This record gives sequence, structure tokens and C-alpha cells, in this order.
Amino acid sequence: MFRDRRDAGRQLLGQLPHLDPKSTVVIALPRGGVPAAEEIAHALHLPLDVVLVRKVGLPGQPEVAVAAVTDGGNPVFAINRQIADMAGLSDADIRALALPQMAEIERRRGLWRGDRPDLRLVGKTVVVVDDGIATGATMKAALDTLRRAGAARLILAVPVAAADALADLLRFVDEAICLSVPHPFRAVGAHYQDFRQITDAEVAKALQAVSAKPMAGRVTHKSFGQSP
Repeated sequence: MFRDRRDAGRQLLGQLPHLDPKSTVVIALPRGGVPAAEEIAHALHLPLDVVLVRKVGLPGQPEVAVAAVTDGGNPVFAINRQIADMAGLSDADIRALALPQMAEIERRRGLWRGDRPDLRLVGKTVVVVDDGIATGATMKAALDTLRRAGAARLILAVPVAAADALADLLRFVDEAICLSVPHPFRAVGAHYQDFRQITDAEVAKALQAVSAKPMAGRVTHKSFGQSP
């Protein structure tokens, strides 16, 4: 049980490998991943940004992710084939369902980033942070997008995750750090004492506040997962 997302971020910080501040950035999945990522970025004086990704919910059950979509001229879709097949949804159906989420991505881009450009990720080590993973669809789309943007090394850092989702995501990262893999897995919010919704203003403030000054030293390495 984590007190809140910032507490989770501080605990993740202690498990990260040594990171070169000149070639490392922290990327959060909004909105929930932002406070945890901010703790890491602030402590290590690393730049912070978000990957703009949205869950595509199942019709009539919006909390169930049938897919996830990222932003950009060529958006990346991560489709949960098992759920899509059970619901009888084609790829075209899912793309149609994603249209409102793509519009929301553009709205958030303006609110959170304003005129600031995206961080350059070519050749970088990217620490990808969220507050937890249930199905993994959103994270999979995010990781695909970051790799396409040129990230040389992807480190997944999450406080809690479902075992099957985490195992699937190991194929897409160079290293995975997860503090808790409970059995059975409940909703992500069930593992936090305080799981209130993060506001747009908090996300914008975090992105503006974190500096990119390098910091010497290293932190303890203890990871769940594998490094190819």
C-alpha cells in the first residue's frame, strides 16, 4: 500500500540503476504517472515530459481498455486483441472509437505543453513512469511511441502491476522495475491510500517546474524484470 503517488515515486527512485544525467529523460503517463515521475525527475535533476496517450474504452464499459492510442500525425494503436475479439470489434471500429480520445489528446497538448516542443529522445535513456499497470494497453502504446521517437534504452518504472500485463510488457523494454506484483491484482487505486484525480493544472505545473540540471552520484539498483 502506497500513501500516494509521490510516495510511490520516492520508492521507485531508490530502485533505479545508475543514470547518466546527460543522456536520460523521465517520461510520465498522464495524469496519474506525473506526480511519481516528478519525484524522480526532481531528485535526479532530469528533464520531465509526458507521452500523450489515451485509453480506448469498450462500448458500454469505458473502464475496460480495448485499445490505447498515442498522439502524432501517425498515431500508434495498441489493441487488446482478446477483448476486441470478444466484443466483435474490428480495427476500423476501434479507430472510430478512438476519435474522441485523439481530440482529448490535442486538448491536453495545448493545456500542458503550450508552445514548448517535445523533448528530443533520439539516443536517450528514457525512464517511463506510471502509477500502476492493469491491462498494459496504454503503456504498450506509450512504449511503442517512445521507441519510434528514437529512445535508445527504455526503463519501465511502476509501483504496482498485474503479473500478466507486466510479463507482456517486458518484450518492449530494456529493463523493468516494479515494486509490487500482487496476487490477485485489484484495481490500481486499491493499492493507494490517496488516489485522488490529478488535475490538468498539476500536470502543467510539474512539466514547467522540473529542471534539467545534472546531478552526480548513483542510486541503488534492484529491478524486477530483465535487461537484454
